[in-house]
Amino acid sequence: QVQLVESGGGLVQAGGSLRLSCAASGSIFSINTMGWFRQAPGKQRELVADITSGGSTNYADSVKGRFTISRDNAKNTVYLQMNSLKPEDTAVYYCNAYLEETTGWVGDYWGQGTQVTVSS
Repeated sequence: QVQLVESGGGLVQAGGSLRLSCAASGSIFSINTMGWFRQAPGKQRELVADITSGGSTNYADSVKGRFTISRDNAKNTVYLQMNSLKPEDTAVYYCNAYLEETTGWVGDYWGQGTQVTVSS
């Protein structure tokens, strides 16, 4: 009854920008933390950035100063603004939310992923 849907991925040249969006919907009581992970070919999935319901943010060292995570609590939506993109940013980006459903169930939910490709 809870779904996360990502959008905004695509192909961009090095130095360009993209903005990813992720909207959560369904039987949601509250959302604690929302974030973005990414997985490149041959690599493990890694945390890119996350944000709490109170607005505290956390970034991977590799994206600090280039990426910005934000959140619209009224819309249950999280965004990732990606600037100065590099070829090494190429990966599938996954949205994640740690939330409580109206039933009382608490756990992690994942989106299907959106491809970001940065050409040199």
